[in-house]
Amino acid sequence: MNEAVRLVMHESGAAEIVIDRVDRHNAMTLPMYESLLALIGQCAGDPAVRCMLFRGAGGKSFISGTDISYFKDFRHGHEGLDYEAFVERVMDAVERIAVPTVAVIDGWAVGGGLALATVCDFRVCSDHSRFGAPIAKTLSNTLSSRNLARLQAALGVPRVKKMLLLAEYLSAQEALACGFVYEVCPQDKLEAAAHALALRLMGLSPVTQAAVKESLRRIVAEQNLDDGDLIQSVYGSDDFHRGVAAFFSGSARPK
Repeated sequence: MNEAVRLVMHESGAAEIVIDRVDRHNAMTLPMYESLLALIGQCAGDPAVRCMLFRGAGGKSFISGTDISYFKDFRHGHEGLDYEAFVERVMDAVERIAVPTVAVIDGWAVGGGLALATVCDFRVCSDHSRFGAPIAKTLSNTLSSRNLARLQAALGVPRVKKMLLLAEYLSAQEALACGFVYEVCPQDKLEAAAHALALRLMGLSPVTQAAVKESLRRIVAEQNLDDGDLIQSVYGSDDFHRGVAAFFSGSARPK
């Protein structure tokens, strides 16, 4: 396991994956991505995990994308196809996590960091955070259509064009105003805010959460509206039957 990617388990049932490569602004290498995938798989197999958080160490950057040194030997377009397919494997894995996910953003969320934050269910950030993908003035590369679809669904076409065509950043307050970020707080309050949100999420129905997450994933990433299996699994679940029984018995808690 790459030491720059580590897992922290909390007694609450939250699992926290920390990206810790502070000297490179938490830029990701391919081995780091592979470690991330392995930790996601580990958490997916642990029934005690009820929420997952993703955080960058150091207080200056969430994730600053893929380490640019990876691209220095690119010579042909097919290498870009291979790279984008690899990135999609990572984003798809995060998006398919059945439990709620929270990106804890302290500083820059750039490029691949923006993409990873976007595939999380919620984003909580410090007030000095910034969001963008300034590739029009740096690498002159592009994003896959799936990642563009995710950004469009989360931010809207005008903001995506502002970030990608003009290479401009969204501030924390702009991201909050458009609903991309759930909460903005001072840096010293960020961890508490993220875990408070995780506790709220873990107190609600995991069956409902998993089904809604998967339906939205299919709609946004695949333009797939086939949800018969999900609806059947929810309405056939013990949780649903208990919820109906509790409602008629008067024991259901008011929301």
